[in-house]
Amino acid sequence: MSRINSAPAKYAILFFGCVLFHIAGTWNLPLIDRDEPRFAEASREMIQRGDYIVPYFNGNFRFDKPPLTYWAQVISFKIFGENDFAARFPSTIAAAFIGVVLLAWGTRIAGEKAGWWAAIIFTLSLQTFVHAKAAVADMWMVLFFTTAHWAGYQLLFGERSTPNQGAAASKPPWAIWRSPFLGFYLSLAFGFLAKGPIAWVPLLTVGSTTFFARDLTLVRQFKFGRGILLMLAVVSLWGIPALIQTHGEFLSVGIGRHVIGRSFGAMEGHGANSLGMYLLFLPFYFVFVFASFFPWSLKLPWLGKTLRRNRDSIDNYLIVGIAIIFIIFTLVKTKLPHYTLPAFPLLAILLARQCVQRETTHLKWIAITTVLILGLIALVVPPIVAPSFPAYALFEQSRHSLRPEMEFGAVDYTEPSLVWYFRLRIKGFLTPLKRKEATEFMSKPGPRFVIMPTTLANTLFREHPYTWESFSTRGFNVAKGRQIDLTLLLKER
Repeated sequence: MSRINSAPAKYAILFFGCVLFHIAGTWNLPLIDRDEPRFAEASREMIQRGDYIVPYFNGNFRFDKPPLTYWAQVISFKIFGENDFAARFPSTIAAAFIGVVLLAWGTRIAGEKAGWWAAIIFTLSLQTFVHAKAAVADMWMVLFFTTAHWAGYQLLFGERSTPNQGAAASKPPWAIWRSPFLGFYLSLAFGFLAKGPIAWVPLLTVGSTTFFARDLTLVRQFKFGRGILLMLAVVSLWGIPALIQTHGEFLSVGIGRHVIGRSFGAMEGHGANSLGMYLLFLPFYFVFVFASFFPWSLKLPWLGKTLRRNRDSIDNYLIVGIAIIFIIFTLVKTKLPHYTLPAFPLLAILLARQCVQRETTHLKWIAITTVLILGLIALVVPPIVAPSFPAYALFEQSRHSLRPEMEFGAVDYTEPSLVWYFRLRIKGFLTPLKRKEATEFMSKPGPRFVIMPTTLANTLFREHPYTWESFSTRGFNVAKGRQIDLTLLLKER
């Protein structure tokens, strides 16, 4: 019994419980355009090229994100094969580790009960439920964002903890946490490798905290100069080869377009470019948090009132970290619901600290109900909606007719899911075609196929050779939010 009550056993139970909860349904739901297929395909092309420095998608550079998520997916592909489940599994692992970190950190701050509730609140939040099942970079960045704030807390507040915590108060057996200095700056480095400069926000949190504390001893503890050099040195182990290999494009496009561009313009229709719409969208995250942090967002008004009456320096530290994230993404023009997800672990600890001081029976019922509802959704919904994913449905229909040497093109529908699914059987890359190029493409010698809207196929290839195979489907283009009919025309020679 003492072994079950030991800290390592509790961390293991939480970790594997989170993994089982998050993987539910990930094998039945096709990858959702556009980000998931881009990440999965880029990871596959890393393996095919043997190049683990610069990501590619459909044979072209992909500068959107640094490589850590791709590396994690590469490992997953080598274990589970190239499939939807394997592409999503790394996010599940990262989310489970966040739960463990929150248990450990929450226990240090306010006791074991608070640690468990912090992990539960984060794990059962709606946005976590979605992104722990998604083949994207967010969960890895959130993991290192959280560990950086935890290490920052240790440097600011030392070993302050709640008395009589028992065995659970001991730190997880990770050597890195024996040195909060290393933990802080290595987390910043790995966070950058997951999603770029946004992972350096904890520097603003600790910088603001030390500034308002007006305590030079705190500044000395962080050793900012030495630590930032360490962080940059770790990043440069990948960054310098990447810049050399791409002749500087990874910096100019990756940072210039995908960081600065998102700040000053709405990318891919996410947000608003006009001043009026920009001002209208300013409160977006402060409103949407009630959906993305659901069901725990129901407690936010109460939490706000409680903290206005009484809060301490630890509460202030957590509030600063949360506020900085919300302010940054409020000012950024590109708006996506999950951008504030890095604040959720801090919000979970902040809420857990206050809740455990009161009766928590209602929290248990909320947690149980949420597990049952979200678990049911994860298991029931994916197989029902899977046939409505056009690329997946076409691939399933035609997969037995596909051969590795085939060439393939697409007209008026070039979503990344086409590349991901059809390259499971085809060695070549997708060729985007204009309407007038489709007939010429199919008239060339050699096995090939083309995908296009059904109405266009009926116009351009009304009398195609009887030896051609034809496959059609009706589905929903998630990226553009509309129904679409697609036809695949295939010739074997």
